Amino acid sequence: MTELELAAKKLVEEIFAVKPGETVTITTDYDSNMNVTRAVADAVQNAGGYPLILQCPTPGSVGKAADPDLPVEVLSAALSATDVWIEFNHQWLLYSTPYERATAVNRKLRYMCLVDFNESLLIRTVGHVDTPRLQIFMRRVAELTRKAKTMHVTTPAGTDVHFEIDPVHYVACDCGDASFPAAHMLTGQINVVPRFGSIRGKIVFDGCVTPPFGRIPDAPICLTVEDGVISAIEGGRDAEAYDRYLRSFRDPGMLKMAHISYGFNPGAQLTGNIVEDERVWGATEWGIGYVSDVDAPPHGQDAVSHSDGICLRSTVWLDDRLILQEGIVVDPELRELDPTQE
Repeated sequence: MTELELAAKKLVEEIFAVKPGETVTITTDYDSNMNVTRAVADAVQNAGGYPLILQCPTPGSVGKAADPDLPVEVLSAALSATDVWIEFNHQWLLYSTPYERATAVNRKLRYMCLVDFNESLLIRTVGHVDTPRLQIFMRRVAELTRKAKTMHVTTPAGTDVHFEIDPVHYVACDCGDASFPAAHMLTGQINVVPRFGSIRGKIVFDGCVTPPFGRIPDAPICLTVEDGVISAIEGGRDAEAYDRYLRSFRDPGMLKMAHISYGFNPGAQLTGNIVEDERVWGATEWGIGYVSDVDAPPHGQDAVSHSDGICLRSTVWLDDRLILQEGIVVDPELRELDPTQE
């Protein structure tokens, strides 16, 4: 069995725990990697499931902004009936109308967004990861985060931001267990939706920003955030382009901070693929725009789309407890559980 086949088998059987008779829908667009798609479909069939590959032309944007390019009714119907949805699209359907409809009515749905996955990406972020050991570490970090009242994040690039943790909002721990109904993400991320309106300070993206770039910007992009809303965007030419991009939606929701995530995948590299970049060990990632009502009940945060940016080598305090220093686990308890330590 090849490394790709082993990684696909691990995704299907270890992470999703696909059972005989279950339907696994794999969505793709014209820019998706079909070698990965077929490998995962074969793994589903080998596990006794029914793989269904759905492909559409590549949308012009992501989230709800992709709706005009999608067969919304048919896609919504298919995803509302499937057991598992694995998204290998280039332009993601996450937060689109089909996503919203499927997650609202399909109580058995296990979903994962794996944007722009290729063979090496699946192998290093799924196939080569010691999932059980990572799960112990990440679940403890998530537990500490849920119990904290405040969070403070800095980076060498200039990030210095404070916010409150809302106990009603969902802290998602994507540690490689997608065996239960939920919207899951690739192994190696803990997602936190702060209390809306509490985020204040500077957030500096010195890693990938997607959309619109899908790469590291020409110079760090500095966001000034007041009460959860971006009041200024500064940096180089890409910062100016980013400001124009967010404002082009003519939607005030696209200037609101959405969530922050820890990156904890030992195999993740900074490549320009936002799904992998978000999981670079010791990075934090900020989302802007849409937040679902599942992540932030009861209403979420409405916006026409969503954008993500990476802050590398993050230092993180939970209340007064220092857990990360420039991307390295320093908390004594967590360091004992850190799977990157020998």
